[in-house]
Amino acid sequence: MKIYTSRIGTEGLDITVKSGDKVFAPSWEIVLGLKDGKITWQQYVERYTKLMRKSYKNNTKRWMEVINQDKVILLCYCANPDRCHRSLLKDMLIKVAEFNGIEAEYLGEI
Repeated sequence: MKIYTSRIGTEGLDITVKSGDKVFAPSWEIVLGLKDGKITWQQYVERYTKLMRKSYKNNTKRWMEVINQDKVILLCYCANPDRCHRSLLKDMLIKVAEFNGIEAEYLGEI
C-alpha cells in the first residue's frame, strides 16, 4: 500500500469533518478547539488518536478497505501537513496495515 497526503483539490480520500469520510475525520469539537486556541496541538493529537482508536474498533471493515488499496491519498484543507490530522492518520494506517501483514509506505505530500 502506498500512502500520500495532500490538500483538498486532488483526487483522493477526503478525511475532513466538513465533507469527508467521518470514519477518519476529527470531530468538530477538536477542530474548532485547535482553531480557537482552546486546545494545544498536543491535546489535538491525543484526542484525535483516541477518536481513531474508537473508530477502528467500531469501523474495522472500513479501515481494512482502505489499507487493502494499492494507493490512497489522504486529503484535508490544512496548509501545514506537519500539524494536520492527515499526517497523524497516515502513521496510524501504516501501523494498522503492518499489524495485518500488509506492507505500507508513506511516499510524501503531493
